[in-house]
Amino acid sequence: IGLRALEEALVRAEDALNAEIVFQPFELNPAMPAGGQNIGEHIAEKYGSTPEQSAANRATIVDRARDLGFTMVMTEASRIYNTFDAHRLLHWAQIEGGQAALKHALFTANFTDNADPGDHEVLVDAAQKAGLDPVAAGDVLRSGRYADEVGAAEALWRARGINAVPAIVINDRHLISGGQPIEVFEQALRQIAAAG
Repeated sequence: IGLRALEEALVRAEDALNAEIVFQPFELNPAMPAGGQNIGEHIAEKYGSTPEQSAANRATIVDRARDLGFTMVMTEASRIYNTFDAHRLLHWAQIEGGQAALKHALFTANFTDNADPGDHEVLVDAAQKAGLDPVAAGDVLRSGRYADEVGAAEALWRARGINAVPAIVINDRHLISGGQPIEVFEQALRQIAAAG
């Protein structure tokens, strides 16, 4: 949701700025085991939400995604997954010049198809859909490559006070937290661009 709103804000503000989105690794649940956890159970454990509150929050998120043109499927059976390997693949995709396309493919796999973004088959399929070499993607995943880089980057962002996503850091100085509406992103981007 945050990415869709940010991308639209960048289109609206393109007369005032020239921007490139670079995705940094950040895991909300780095200790999540393979196979993940039921979303309702996870939200209840983490935030103390009742099943009714969790269902209402899911409905709000699904509605907001739909308003931005993204199909998000969240049900009582949805799961939260470990995303470390997805972040390793995104690191590789940045080097290959396909990070944004992979991010979109991963969002579709996870939030529309309810696929596990920790599953290597899901990740390779997303890489292929993003126009990346699926054989090379599989090699990255099997090798454990970029684990140190991803771990170091996650530690850096946590040390800098990031504890939630989305967290949009602009020019390494300005932070916009949360999945803001398009207009909020656009206004902030224009203000930052005007200030130089």
